[in-house]
Amino acid sequence: MTLKRRFIYILAGPVIFALTVLLLSNALTMRGAQAVGVAFWLIFWWITRPVHITITGIMPVVANAVFNIVPMASVTAQYASDSIILIFGSTLICLPWKACGLDRRVALKALSLIGPSMKSQITVWLLASIALSMALPNVMVCALFTPIAIAMLSAAGYDDIPTCAPAVPILLAIGWGVSLGGAGTPLGGAMNLVAISYLEELTGHEFMYIDWVIRIAPYLIIAALVLLGSMLLMPMKVKKLDGTREYFNNSYRELGPMKRDEKICSILFLVAMLAAFTRPLYADILPALAPAYVYLTLGCLCFFIVAADKGFLLTWDTAQNGMMWGMMILFAGGMALGKLINDSGATARIADIVSGLALDGGLLTIVILVVFTRIISEVTNGTTAAAVSIPIVFGFTSELGLNPIPYWFITTLAYNAEFLLPLSVRAIPVAYGLDANKMLKAGTPMTIISMVVVIIFGYLAMQFWPAFGELSYLVN
Repeated sequence: MTLKRRFIYILAGPVIFALTVLLLSNALTMRGAQAVGVAFWLIFWWITRPVHITITGIMPVVANAVFNIVPMASVTAQYASDSIILIFGSTLICLPWKACGLDRRVALKALSLIGPSMKSQITVWLLASIALSMALPNVMVCALFTPIAIAMLSAAGYDDIPTCAPAVPILLAIGWGVSLGGAGTPLGGAMNLVAISYLEELTGHEFMYIDWVIRIAPYLIIAALVLLGSMLLMPMKVKKLDGTREYFNNSYRELGPMKRDEKICSILFLVAMLAAFTRPLYADILPALAPAYVYLTLGCLCFFIVAADKGFLLTWDTAQNGMMWGMMILFAGGMALGKLINDSGATARIADIVSGLALDGGLLTIVILVVFTRIISEVTNGTTAAAVSIPIVFGFTSELGLNPIPYWFITTLAYNAEFLLPLSVRAIPVAYGLDANKMLKAGTPMTIISMVVVIIFGYLAMQFWPAFGELSYLVN
């Protein structure tokens, strides 16, 4: 990028902000327009990249410091949230893998099982990400799978991820898979728990998680197959990774039996995974030991365990050099941006505008609801989208005398898929080297296809599946 173009892009960001404030201040209030202006500004920079994407991730704090849009504590808190702690802890657990060779062992095993075919790679990474994120937070699955995929690519001879053609579909499969998989169960992410809390407050009844699974499962299967088919149809410059299944099997056998340090690292990793899965069993006994702090505790334990070479399994110098600081800042920047938009009152004003439309509960209502929710989730995150859109659903259904349950389910489908920008979980593969512009380019048709699937499924379910809009404990 030339200096002239870089200067134009840098200057264009504040210009976009100023125009947004000028045009939307009446509709969204001054603070709301400023928050939306910051969002447009940062989205433009994320796409054009006149500065490093990590610097863009810090800009919500800078913009809020200058314009005083919302209390600063709520913005800066996003940079030390549980999600950031989880990423930090999971990285500490995985950092010793390279020194002891566990990363290469896992990568070669994955290659020997999946095979070098790119279609096989896409299929396995996508379906595995979807399946695991149904039971674990999206960020956790993405933070665990991405470095394994990077190690696998390295084992196949691809070390420069930004210029590595096979890395694009594989990292997209992980980032998109965990996003879609979150729809499978209420445990898929905080956004689902936000939606459930709103429903329980409205109905006065506890929501049964099995009701979610039964009604969402058909959609998830359809959406997963559509996403997989769409990804397999994407043009691929590389048809298969270098090497054959036999080569990877032989390379794996040459490693010999697992060494002591590898076993320790494996145990720490498996204990962390098990603790995340079994959280309900010890939540009452250890209420503060959420999965993020399990990972942090076990990660810190690496600094105390003596390795085979008589040093420690992990040293601070290794942690400091290997930690993905930029990834955490970028991830937090997306959450901070969502906080700006939500706390500034912009989302509430937008919600009022949507609620004021002449909606009758039919197909047009579903289309507007899905598009509106998806836009918010794409430019912020699913949790913000849930917090904004669910009250709108309850508002207009109450006003029109409609059953809110089917619209509530459709809304949860709308925010449980994100494809476009390096925000939320999508910041993780981008931080590992995936080009954000390639994500945007590939994600644009995927977003449209995904919204069409949600709209068609939601409309048909309302028409031909009575149980979709009914909860037995709410029927008199």
